[in-house]
Amino acid sequence: MKKVIDFVKANNNRYIEELKDYLRIPSISTLPAHKKDMKTCANFVAKKLKEAGMKNVKLIPTKGNPLVYGEWLGAPGKPTVLIYGHYDVQPVDPLEEWDSDPFEPVIKDGKIWARGADDNKGQNFVHIKSVEAYMKTEKKLPLNVKFLIEGEEEVGGENIELFLKKNKKLLKCDAVLISDTSMYAPGIPTINYGLRGLTYMEVEVTGPNRDLHSGSFGGAVANPINELAKIIAKLHNKDGKVTIPNFYSKVKKLTKKEKENIKRLRFSDKKFAKELGVKELYGEKGYSTLERLWARPTLDCNGIVGGFTEEGAKTVLPSKASAKISMRLVPDQDPNEIAREFTKYVKSLAPKSIKIKVKAMHGAYPVVIPLEDPAIVAAAKATSKAFGKKTVFTREGGSIPIVVDFVQQLNAPAVLMGFGLDTDNIHSPNEHFSLDTFHLGIISSIYFFDEFSKIKRK
Repeated sequence: MKKVIDFVKANNNRYIEELKDYLRIPSISTLPAHKKDMKTCANFVAKKLKEAGMKNVKLIPTKGNPLVYGEWLGAPGKPTVLIYGHYDVQPVDPLEEWDSDPFEPVIKDGKIWARGADDNKGQNFVHIKSVEAYMKTEKKLPLNVKFLIEGEEEVGGENIELFLKKNKKLLKCDAVLISDTSMYAPGIPTINYGLRGLTYMEVEVTGPNRDLHSGSFGGAVANPINELAKIIAKLHNKDGKVTIPNFYSKVKKLTKKEKENIKRLRFSDKKFAKELGVKELYGEKGYSTLERLWARPTLDCNGIVGGFTEEGAKTVLPSKASAKISMRLVPDQDPNEIAREFTKYVKSLAPKSIKIKVKAMHGAYPVVIPLEDPAIVAAAKATSKAFGKKTVFTREGGSIPIVVDFVQQLNAPAVLMGFGLDTDNIHSPNEHFSLDTFHLGIISSIYFFDEFSKIKRK
């Protein structure tokens, strides 16, 4: 192990230069003008996997951007880990807010600044380099490794979902390792063990058959905006609970161990509120902020449209109004069941003076990996060794659909071993990534391979 880690230390500067080359490729998946750059970036990743010692490295064509696959299966009887990441990045707008060229990496304040530095090139490169360190020193890995790096995560990742469903045998593994999340705080090793799911709905309310003059018709005809606002207001009670029937019927409670973990994190409501510029926090009564963010379902209106919204005034009684509403879900809620209950309830709230349409737009299942799972235990030991601090455990309030797909399709736990920070400006100007954390991420990956190689296969 010492020989492998010494190799990483000796080659750290080279790793940074190679990461710079990776970051120089403007692999913006959402912009058609960068189609050629996507292929260039996929080839770069394939080249680095080959150099690291991976076998059967190939670009897998899809209807969109290619997937990059590689494997090393030279450890019979040992577990297999599938490493997932993405080589595509977000657009850079607004360009004028960047302090330097987003595709010409700059080292400053111990960080590397460029688009993709954290999300996700810096983080997935960690694992490529950890594999290389093993192969260059030991000529083998302590377990079997597969890589699957995609180029469409930032635009929905539909093609990898299709590939996963059709290639379960190729991707069969004992755990999926993903570094695309954040640490709880700077220098604190963190394992994310849960993600909330999602049900996303659209509600459209129609009143009169055309827009009307609010002076001539107001008071005689129901206003769709008013009625929609009343419906939305009835979706919560005074304690912040969602009023949809059966909404909480399958909500899985936190375990004693999870509650103890949340207490240990010593989350500051006061600091959180100050960072957000609000005087006080709000949420479901009877739960702490982290419980509400991670382990309780929520409902929020994401947007509302209707009537006159331009500058100035127009006295109109609109014909239509619509709202987008999302519900974040927790185990064991089913997004399809929740969509049905939402539809039934919202329609029951609508008066006869309006017509109402409710449409389910998309959804995602929640996922939680037990803290006792061998893969989670191995990851916690690995990151603690690398960082020299006790690993903390978090859950994420958002959704990452591909993680749920991996867990369900491959019947394997997902280990979210993130090395970014919420302050790294991902998706924003001046994205950056700590070089110390980049280095410790490689060490963490090395230790994970060692720790996970000791578990018994299913």
